[in-house]
Amino acid sequence: MTDPDPSLDATRSILLVDDDAVFRDRLARAFRDRGLEVRTAANVDEALILAGDESPELAVVDLRMPGRSGLDAVRELKSVDPTTQILVLTGYGSISTTVDAMRLGATGYLPKPADADEILDAFRRGATGEPESAADDGGDHEAPSLARAEWEHIHRVLSDCTGNISEAARRLGIHRRSLQRKLQKLAPE
Repeated sequence: MTDPDPSLDATRSILLVDDDAVFRDRLARAFRDRGLEVRTAANVDEALILAGDESPELAVVDLRMPGRSGLDAVRELKSVDPTTQILVLTGYGSISTTVDAMRLGATGYLPKPADADEILDAFRRGATGEPESAADDGGDHEAPSLARAEWEHIHRVLSDCTGNISEAARRLGIHRRSLQRKLQKLAPE
């Protein structure tokens, strides 16, 4: 068992919102080992019920879940309690969703899989005002290249199609083989 983190109050509560039960349970166990009070939810509606009963100080929200998205969770958890610090996790990150999450009040944004220490570090950075990403540093932002925007859009559509390349190609209006060639390329800088 890991010693509780002295920089985080051991009585702090954290709400984990993720539809992946294995990932959610693993994180919950790791946070309990670090002395936090943990509650879990598999979707946005469950999270709002738990937050309505007792608002958490911290929340970790998956961006993509069946039904309502993590961005909906950020918006609604902030309306329940504006002081809740929220970290968004996703396996399909993009610049636009990062900016959207920050505008809605998220403290930070991390790619999945993230472990408990990475998440707690992100909360600490958010609490100290250190920029978590370029989306919240207050400076001018360089627009993504056209290649990067295309790559992010393709991966977002593919994620919405749960990895079904034929369905994603249909939605994108391109041939399946063309999509497969695009997917073989690395993400543009």
